[in-house]
Amino acid sequence: MQAWLSDLQQLLAHGDAAVLVTVARTEGSAPREAGTKMIVTREAARHTIGGGHLEWKAIEIARQVLRDGMRTAHARRLERLALGPSLGQCCGGAVVLAFERLDVADLGWLATLARRLAAGTSTVRSVSFRSSRNGTPEAEGTAADPPMLSEPEAGVEAPDCLLWETGSTMLLTETIAPNDFPVVLFGAGHVGAALARVLGTLPCRVLWVDERDAAFPTPEAFALLNAPNVAIDANDAPDEAVDTAPPGTSFIVMTHDHSRDLDLAERILRRGDFLFFGMIGSHTKRKQFEHRLAARGIDPMQIARMHCPLGVDGIVDKSPEVIAISAAAQLLQAIEAAKPASATQAAATHSA
Repeated sequence: MQAWLSDLQQLLAHGDAAVLVTVARTEGSAPREAGTKMIVTREAARHTIGGGHLEWKAIEIARQVLRDGMRTAHARRLERLALGPSLGQCCGGAVVLAFERLDVADLGWLATLARRLAAGTSTVRSVSFRSSRNGTPEAEGTAADPPMLSEPEAGVEAPDCLLWETGSTMLLTETIAPNDFPVVLFGAGHVGAALARVLGTLPCRVLWVDERDAAFPTPEAFALLNAPNVAIDANDAPDEAVDTAPPGTSFIVMTHDHSRDLDLAERILRRGDFLFFGMIGSHTKRKQFEHRLAARGIDPMQIARMHCPLGVDGIVDKSPEVIAISAAAQLLQAIEAAKPASATQAAATHSA
């Protein structure tokens, strides 16, 4: 699930009002892409739209919207901010930020959106803002209608965010897509534990598998990780986690047993529908596994997809924490490479 969504639900359920800040449009170079979100309350701000003076200014405006909302329901505002000398930033572009005051009355559509994302379904969210006569965003505005949720057009699943004029209003229309990619991590040793901690901070769903129950952190220690996206599976038959994983899963193998690694590698490579497969080990281990997997009838083209040694080139430190960060970086490279070309091109356009 989108992290901002679960945080927003939690805040509103406790009776707090909050302002959802969305990067509605970018012009030229900007620190974050359209659709990026931040949550602002009276005391704090969660997530980021790019930091620096832009974010400080956004928080200031959001708190003004919070105050305005005490008198007007669904207080909303659009604000265009140039990222030049006036904000002390050197991006050189501009952003239009959308500010929406939300409270307990918004929990309904938020829950619906959360359910759809949890089911892997993309959703279009539409929010209206009053515009000025020349079509530019007004400094302030209100809209009585709550956000509308609808199905995306056929074949449109990638995230997107558009701000456009319709009559006397500006309409923010965004496709919100599930962003948590599935990962199965085998091995609860020092490196596996370090990688689980890193993955716990990323937008993914992790199944952490080891046949040794005692190798996992205690429930108290695991709670301290604050990683709700990581699930522990102490399983005497870890192969089952390969068979039950959805298509497009990323597998990372780092168990304490080379024979177990080989069996897992065979099972993963026979599936063939994985997004990424990495295994901890040396170049010597890879050569040995290449021969053994070929002897088991695995296609050399499939074997070539195995990343072993694991991690990005140029990082030679073998401490668990460094290996974990390097492995996570390599995984993220694979995730980015697998994104649709349209999404990649859009990201490049936003950052140009």
